Amino acid sequence: MKDVLPTGALRAVIETPQGSRNKLKFDHELGCFRITRSLAAGMSFPFDFGYFPATVADDGDPLDVLIVMDGPGYPGVVVDIRLLGVVEAEVEVKGEVIRNDRLIAVADGTSERGTLRRFADLDPALREQICAWFETESRLAGKKFRVIGEGGPGAATKLLARALERAAASTLAEAAKGAGLDIQPVAKVA
Repeated sequence: MKDVLPTGALRAVIETPQGSRNKLKFDHELGCFRITRSLAAGMSFPFDFGYFPATVADDGDPLDVLIVMDGPGYPGVVVDIRLLGVVEAEVEVKGEVIRNDRLIAVADGTSERGTLRRFADLDPALREQICAWFETESRLAGKKFRVIGEGGPGAATKLLARALERAAASTLAEAAKGAGLDIQPVAKVA
């Protein structure tokens, strides 16, 4: 029997479960999860935090996603999700400002929030709390993170497509280099 996703569904991997004070990240070299840092006292992840496999975001890491679910999942678990939108943001890294958007999704099959279709469908107070959580958590970690806007499912889908293209281009370049070929990309993916 084939594993078939429902129409409009995608798959994401949970790194850090809802309620955790430890930020987990998958270490590809070790093949396991590692704790990269602990959040400040009183801070914990409001929902499961994960990534889309085979993507490269503007910051060089896999594309991040906050997954709204009924309860916490577990690190390494694959979740069928539906994109709701994006929290558009910038972060300052070593004096350079880069985009660090956070996709927002809902787990497929969730009973409490299964009717959500867009980030704007969430209660306005909860949307504000999610944006404030990203800003506060980053500030307490010593980073300059600024929310610059919100987007719907279309904007989130475009970001995901760009991250998939960036990963494919990076993989091709690495493979060519490993084969001793000097292949230059035709166009840089934005």
